[in-house]
Amino acid sequence: MSGVSSLLVIAKEPVPGRVKTRLTPPFSPVDAARLAAAALADTLAAAAASPVDRRVLVLAGEAGDWVPPGFEVVPQAAGGLDERLAAAFAGCPGPALVVGMDTPQVTPGLLARGLDFGAADAWFGPAEDGGFWALGLAEPDPALLRGVPMSRADTGRVQRARLTDAGLKVRDLPLLRDVDTAADAAEVAALAPHTRFAALHAELAGGGDGR
Repeated sequence: MSGVSSLLVIAKEPVPGRVKTRLTPPFSPVDAARLAAAALADTLAAAAASPVDRRVLVLAGEAGDWVPPGFEVVPQAAGGLDERLAAAFAGCPGPALVVGMDTPQVTPGLLARGLDFGAADAWFGPAEDGGFWALGLAEPDPALLRGVPMSRADTGRVQRARLTDAGLKVRDLPLLRDVDTAADAAEVAALAPHTRFAALHAELAGGGDGR
């Protein structure tokens, strides 16, 4: 196995009406997309500051000048989220960690933990909605993701069990809250007040065009 480590950010291009649709209402589709873009920018900034050999944006949509320097951009594969995650891992030559764009509170320190495989075969980052916000594999194996039911309350439990059933030593990252609803957005903004996401949320929630 190559020693090249990869940090993958799986994301959608922040296009109004295609991202963060559960934020509408109270936010307009345009402002929901702005919040998605801010969350993605925070995530990419954390990834850029993390100790890793290779940074990859696994993107559904078109890349723009909002992609920071130093990132490879690869298209998401076809199929369900399990297939898209599996394909992303399949393209990694060595240890890899994948995160989404829905946790702008993530930090370089958290990502660094998920890339440290000295005492773990896998890292699992549970999300409050029952899913997961991060998954790290010392030896990426797409079969560990294919067939896992996604976007369900038991997604995280099933995915973690898939790892342990394969005999992997799994360590857990902290529980984080995804931004899916307006309540999520308010909670995450309060938890991470210095992020781009929080600044934009404060502007919109304070009586801007988003309400």
